[in-house]
Amino acid sequence: MPDRPRALSVWETEVTVMRFRDRRQAGGELADILRTRQHEGALPRPLVLALPRGGVAVAREVARALDAPLDVVVVRKIGAPFQEELGVGAMAGDEVPLLDQDALRHLGLSEAALAPVIERERAELRRRERLYRQGRPAPDLSGHTVIVVDDGLATGSTARAALRFVRRQEPERVVLAVPVGSPEAAESLRAEADEVICLHRPAAFMAVGLWYENFDQLTDRDVLEALRVRL
Repeated sequence: MPDRPRALSVWETEVTVMRFRDRRQAGGELADILRTRQHEGALPRPLVLALPRGGVAVAREVARALDAPLDVVVVRKIGAPFQEELGVGAMAGDEVPLLDQDALRHLGLSEAALAPVIERERAELRRRERLYRQGRPAPDLSGHTVIVVDDGLATGSTARAALRFVRRQEPERVVLAVPVGSPEAAESLRAEADEVICLHRPAAFMAVGLWYENFDQLTDRDVLEALRVRL
């Protein structure tokens, strides 16, 4: 597919100290900006893809506001073998995992050492895809403006894997939309999407959950209930 010119922009507010009440409120605020972009003609034929689980609660509000279909793009973080929460990469679909080579060098890890982790995460990715789809085919993205939504950006690794997976399916445009994110992650993803909308980019970011009063972990049941809203 030939390269296309991209409108590389990052939306942000001037507010640097804030907290959302919960993901629903965050989704509503994000939806307000996206609805404005829709009225400006920047989001033709929108289709919303959430990163489950947390991104689904945000994306549901966006899909409602835009009157757009809601689906998911399942991405799994790849953690270091000795500390799962320490992300060193991510993967989506059957794509080759995106690994942080700098992190691997710093930790003294080889790609071969990650093979068991990747195999385990690939199995979980496929389990979730089967569960969330309930026999439905994956949506055809061609001709759509695909809006990839998550509840926040920390390192940006899962969002990057999702965006590259989506881009290979040749949608008309790709937009990344999140309520909050680290400035570094938001900036680094400008090359991956046609537009990055990040409402808040606090300098002292630290972690996504710190910017929500209620950041309860969602379940598979929560994801299924959100998706049924649009079925």
